[in-house]
Amino acid sequence: MTQVAPRPSLNAPDASGRGGRSRLPSFFFNGHAPRRRALVAAISAVFGFALTVVWSAEFVDQAIGDNVADTLLGHHAKGTPIAGVLGGLAFAVATGIAGTFTACNVAVFSALAPLAGQSSSRGRLAASLRPLSRLALGAVTVSALYGVVVALAGTGMPQFDESQSGGSGLSGRLVQAMVVYGLIGVSMLVLGLSSLGVLNDPLARLSRRFPGAPMLFMGALIGGFLIGRPFPLFRQLFRDAAESGNVLYGATAFTLQTLGNIAVMSVLFLLVTGVFGARLHRWLTAKPSRASALMAAAFIAAGVFMILYWDVRILARRDLIWYPIAPWAQ
Repeated sequence: MTQVAPRPSLNAPDASGRGGRSRLPSFFFNGHAPRRRALVAAISAVFGFALTVVWSAEFVDQAIGDNVADTLLGHHAKGTPIAGVLGGLAFAVATGIAGTFTACNVAVFSALAPLAGQSSSRGRLAASLRPLSRLALGAVTVSALYGVVVALAGTGMPQFDESQSGGSGLSGRLVQAMVVYGLIGVSMLVLGLSSLGVLNDPLARLSRRFPGAPMLFMGALIGGFLIGRPFPLFRQLFRDAAESGNVLYGATAFTLQTLGNIAVMSVLFLLVTGVFGARLHRWLTAKPSRASALMAAAFIAAGVFMILYWDVRILARRDLIWYPIAPWAQ
């Protein structure tokens, strides 16, 4: 474990112990780099890759997503038109919760990695709710703005395009998903490498001035999932909001679906914090490099998954390249 000097100089050792410019501790880098940074990065990347090989979108979207939505709504969600504004809002909440474990939402779980073990036994719940509220604010802001855009732009947006142009088998909807999730994946990778001290934390200066900015940024990434989400139940809500032309409905519906997306994750996090928070806090503070390794592993695994699943595997599913895919995930 190497700790960054509090007063950096050009010749001071960096986070890895080698010569160079030192890195100040920040939200995503606590100043303690793990000794085996390459091993942490490699294992995390392999885990993200393996997840793309075995992940079955059909099973998750249908067996989990559709069944949860049907149960919450009390009817077949896909086969029933959305009836009115109130019906649309209920549909938004139900499908948001149903989409918790879809491939669109994998990176949401890594968003909570920076919070692991940060709170001590005193006031753990309050300490957890504050960053969660910032996460929700960032997500709600982006999703509400996108809801307004959808209501104003209507059905002419790429997310409605199901045509396969140029013989590539890629519709406008899939191209948009590839771009959006690819960028989110790159952002996760950068944060992961920053957590290891390999790269400078891109939000370090901003977070020193505005301590809540990193969680707002993580929330904005979660809100951005709606911009690329091809989840069938979301497309149903998307079309209803676009055809309505009602910006208030579009913003509210998209906000509720995003809140549904993070609701289960937040409850699980609070339960884990309440039960294991003190023990986890002691374990991480006993060796601060453990927190760096944990955060980096979560971000790198999520980033690799997002890039490979949404950019590389989609090309393989269209027979444009080869990619290993488990038989049940074909």
